Amino acid sequence: MNKFKKPELLAPAGNLEKLKTAIIYGADAVFVGGKEFSLRSAASNFSLEDIQEAVAFANDYGARIHVTCNIILHEDNLEGLREYLKQLDDIGVTAVIVADPYIMTIVKEMGLSLEVHVSTQMSVMNTSAINFFKDMGCERVVLARETSFADLKTIRQECPDIELEYFIHGAMCVNYSGRCMLSNYFSRRDANRGGCSQSCRWYYDIYDQKGQVNEVDGLKFSMSSKDMCLIDHIGELIDLGVDSFKIEGRMKSLHYIATVVSTYRKFIDDYCENKEKVLSLNYKKELNKAANRAFCEGFYNGQTTVDSQLYNLRDEHPTQEFIMRVLDYDEATQIATIEQRNYFKVGDEVEIFSPYHDNLNFIVTSIVNADGEAVEVANHPMEVLKVYTGKRVNRNDMGRKVKHEK
Repeated sequence: MNKFKKPELLAPAGNLEKLKTAIIYGADAVFVGGKEFSLRSAASNFSLEDIQEAVAFANDYGARIHVTCNIILHEDNLEGLREYLKQLDDIGVTAVIVADPYIMTIVKEMGLSLEVHVSTQMSVMNTSAINFFKDMGCERVVLARETSFADLKTIRQECPDIELEYFIHGAMCVNYSGRCMLSNYFSRRDANRGGCSQSCRWYYDIYDQKGQVNEVDGLKFSMSSKDMCLIDHIGELIDLGVDSFKIEGRMKSLHYIATVVSTYRKFIDDYCENKEKVLSLNYKKELNKAANRAFCEGFYNGQTTVDSQLYNLRDEHPTQEFIMRVLDYDEATQIATIEQRNYFKVGDEVEIFSPYHDNLNFIVTSIVNADGEAVEVANHPMEVLKVYTGKRVNRNDMGRKVKHEK
């Protein structure tokens, strides 16, 4: 039996529903973007009222809320900044994630309770930079995705008095995180002010002196990277003493958030309880049930290779489809009230996954709509239905359609 310090599991959320799901499924903290001073402008960013509701919900679960204030400030961004930070502090936000040194400075000057976490936009990868931000009073550094495990070990040893946050799962950037300007030049959308158009994932034609060279089997060229997945190395990172494990994906789906958060939650808990019995392969199978690109380990083992790229391919592959969320369950009848999310029908096999119990499967033998009518198919998005499960399920459990190989 082994006991370890558990790292914080930090999840993304693009709206309140995703935030609450992340916390229910095991996140210790959630990072969100506000309407102001935040990247990811395409996400459903949070108003101050939303953030207040998020903090109240998180408090009920002993969780924390971090708010991104990570744009690179231009002159027209300065107005209202102090007032906004004061409001976040009053609401009870735990930390702001910051890229601009001016914001770091004024949080401390104002004497706020907010922790300052240095954003990955700063591409911090060495001990000298970390000590610089520590001297500024920052409580945590979010290391660049490009930080290798070898460098991380040195950093942890030489910087024991500041918290380290490390990406463990999600999309990668083909440039140093926060340093890409392709979007600015191609679409006039500033990646460092929240408008990245993901130009690296567009398709391109490549030419040499003889003409076009990239048309192989009709495929065009892109610079897209595979997604990072460090499930095989979570034990090493726990042993090293990393303070926070960060999952990327504020724009990801509800099903993605629930699947990824619950899987890492269970792995961390199981490893800290008895690491000899934990096999990462079992957890990786679960991660593959969420929509994602092919996995790689990013820069964990040093420089990446061609095997970490998706040249010419998008390769997005959910292995199972999110079809229902449980709203209620009747013990006596073993009937669940569910909210339909995607098409399913009588005869389909459903896998229920949950923050409360192990996965379980059942066959849909009946579907009843809100009018009490038996139906053969569920094909109206967000419709409330009743299905017989034959097994106990819980509120907020989710169901996937099981796809069988033909």
